[in-house]
Amino acid sequence: MTTGEKLYQRVAGAIETAILEGRYLPGARLPGERDLAEEFGVSRPTIREAMIALEIRGFVTARHGSGLYVSATAGAAADGPELDVGAFELIEARLLFEGEAAALAATAVDAEMLTRLEEALVAMAADNSGHAERLQADRHFHMLIAEATGNSLVATIIETLWKVREQSPLCVHMFDKARREGVTPRVDEHRLIVDALRAHDPQAARQAMHGHLQRVTEDLLAATELALIEQARSEIEARRDHIARRVAL
Repeated sequence: MTTGEKLYQRVAGAIETAILEGRYLPGARLPGERDLAEEFGVSRPTIREAMIALEIRGFVTARHGSGLYVSATAGAAADGPELDVGAFELIEARLLFEGEAAALAATAVDAEMLTRLEEALVAMAADNSGHAERLQADRHFHMLIAEATGNSLVATIIETLWKVREQSPLCVHMFDKARREGVTPRVDEHRLIVDALRAHDPQAARQAMHGHLQRVTEDLLAATELALIEQARSEIEARRDHIARRVAL
């Protein structure tokens, strides 16, 4: 792995090379996630990021509910976009930094900041809020916790992580898939974080933040898997309709 290369990029690059060299021919089915995770010695979320990256770049497509297949036009995709950081890698970093930020904030948070956090919860839960407004309220909530630490470097790091979420093409693509599957910020999980901060309990605040971000990971895993399943289901339904029309002739 070259300096600065991410795990999912290494996996995606190896599979790209295999496709371009003809080891996986157009129409060939790729091994399943578990097999690839074992082969490359990485986690399933890393494999999922690599597969989505390959899908975006046009190297693979989902088909018939049986997995991912090499695209017929894979050779023309070699100059596709650079995708940068994936959502699972981002959440791993957020777990590290935002968990500790929550613990630190619990020792320093004051009544004014708790009021501002409550206001962010209200905005997140508002019935008339669209996706963009809820996402902004979610971002604001987490940045308030970073601010509550009283450490400007902590706040800068967490702001940088949120910018990655908004600017990395692979991150954006993965979170958009989750949104289309109905995933939205969970107000109850954010409420647990506020409760721990109000109690000035660093351990509870850390655990509440970790629980929240782990749930985000689970939602992303489910949403990206569901997107593949839904695509396959649509193809199956279209084929079923086609057969029914032919039978009716």
